[in-house]
Amino acid sequence: MSDQAPNERKPVAPHVVEFQNVTKCFNGKPVLEGISFVVEDLPNQGELVTVVGQSGCGKSTLCKLIAGLHPHHPPTTGEVLSFGKKVEGPSPDRGVVDQKYSLLPHLTVLGNIAFGLSLQGVPRKEREARAAEWIRKVELEGTAGKYPFELSGGMQQRVAIAAVLILQPRVILMDEPFGALDPKIRIQMQALLVSLWNEQKSTVFFVTHSAEEAVYLGDRVLRMRANPGTIAEIIPVPRPDRPLSVMRKEPVFRDLCDHIREKLEQP
Repeated sequence: MSDQAPNERKPVAPHVVEFQNVTKCFNGKPVLEGISFVVEDLPNQGELVTVVGQSGCGKSTLCKLIAGLHPHHPPTTGEVLSFGKKVEGPSPDRGVVDQKYSLLPHLTVLGNIAFGLSLQGVPRKEREARAAEWIRKVELEGTAGKYPFELSGGMQQRVAIAAVLILQPRVILMDEPFGALDPKIRIQMQALLVSLWNEQKSTVFFVTHSAEEAVYLGDRVLRMRANPGTIAEIIPVPRPDRPLSVMRKEPVFRDLCDHIREKLEQP
């Protein structure tokens, strides 16, 4: 028999991310204004939130506010919370992957992937074994001893993703990570991200200019409007549980992409 009183409720888990009426200004001009939303904690499931909008609408600023990165952090007004606590700065719970790959040129592929573990004091043998496993997961076998300059852009981005995911952050912030890749490699990277996300079950924020990428990778899409940056709508979309080539043929998928493209083309 349970000791819990009949009317007693289980404690509610804090939101993974919460924006409370957030405004961010640079030189007195608002880049974001009145942003409010929540991302709930979904244990053993996670959520992929895509953020789409025109250039200058504040997508990257929103992402960097969650990451706690200066000069975007702190907000001018309002609060950004992560797991119920005010974001005060960067945290191992929040990993960042951006378009610049952010690799250390003097380290090998193995060294770059293992670098974060070394900062956490993980013994060398263990961190190298874990890094080798992540090289396999991101399909870069045979590159452990290579340096970033010896890799293609797509390969460098795989290393950057592995270097973040190996640390098992609760929140992964991806700021247009595939924007510089050619279309074929971009689709391969999208599929890889979905595969790794299904394995890790983290919460992912994915910033993109592409309506199709936003719909494919999202559980929901935050569509933003510029001048100043606001959330125009939050759109639930089908979970990415099948290949893009299959989803592209589905009327619901095409309709969602057309809707977002139409809105993005409006002034």
